[in-house]
Amino acid sequence: MSVVTLAQALNGGLDLALEKDPNVVLLGEDIGRTGGVFRITDGLREKYGEDRVFDTPVAESGIVGAALGMAIAGLKPVAEIQFLGFSYPAYDQIINHVARMRNRSAHRFTVPMVIRIPFGGGIGAAEHHSESTESIYAHVPGLKVVVPSTPADAKGLLLAAIEDPDPVLLLEPIRLYRAVKEEVDEGDYTTPIGPIRVERSGDDITLFSWGAMMKETRAAAAVLEDDGVSVEVIDIRTLSPLDRDGIAASVEKTGRAVIIHEAPLTAGFGGEIAAVLAERALYSLKAPVRRVTGWDTVFPLKRSESHYLPGVDRIVHAARDILEG
Repeated sequence: MSVVTLAQALNGGLDLALEKDPNVVLLGEDIGRTGGVFRITDGLREKYGEDRVFDTPVAESGIVGAALGMAIAGLKPVAEIQFLGFSYPAYDQIINHVARMRNRSAHRFTVPMVIRIPFGGGIGAAEHHSESTESIYAHVPGLKVVVPSTPADAKGLLLAAIEDPDPVLLLEPIRLYRAVKEEVDEGDYTTPIGPIRVERSGDDITLFSWGAMMKETRAAAAVLEDDGVSVEVIDIRTLSPLDRDGIAASVEKTGRAVIIHEAPLTAGFGGEIAAVLAERALYSLKAPVRRVTGWDTVFPLKRSESHYLPGVDRIVHAARDILEG
């Protein structure tokens, strides 16, 4: 075991995958010579050679299209798109070809590929660098979408995604790359794709979140606990396939729910979780489900980020409101 950041855990996972399976290859913009914009692939080109870790042109559609062909041919490509806001030129490839290939070929071909995409705001980046449009991809049949919030899950979900016979989008919360550390097993292990993670068990209210917003969610839970509230904190971590049973079971116990994400409110993924609770846990609810989210606006530039991203105070206020209602 060693104490590492989320970024280091991802680097270690890629290193292990490249070492144990010669079919694993990494491709993307600047991932080779410079180790990627966030240095997640740092040192891997030097260790494994430019045939297995290589730079591509600035052409997201080409990156994903090339990875698709590699996967069908028997390789296990791990493609990197620099930011979620840069993924839209590749959207056609992802939804029309990558996600559909198994169905289109009547299961003759599978697409064992991973698309790694840093996402989310809070780092003072320029336009298109802070998108949280994960619900767009979670809506597409044929794709699995995972979002780690801890170093251990980052490595485990990455290795599980590489081993999966179908395409997986690994959305990596930029704000957490170097903001969290924990002990991580240095060996080979996987975190199952699908099940939620109960980070904190409680009886009075459930806080649901994923990705970077888990940091504020944890802090809000601590504030509420200081007030004598028993808080359950759930890390969704897999958006597709969604663990509907686990989500419902938590609220059947607590009776109250707050869903937190930094994407805009309208059609954000929190709405899907709220629908699950309406369908499966309605008679257990003691108060309406609340969502604490980003605003229905374009993500702002650095000066206004703190006003856009949900903070601890907003989460605590929403929780207290339904606890007292």
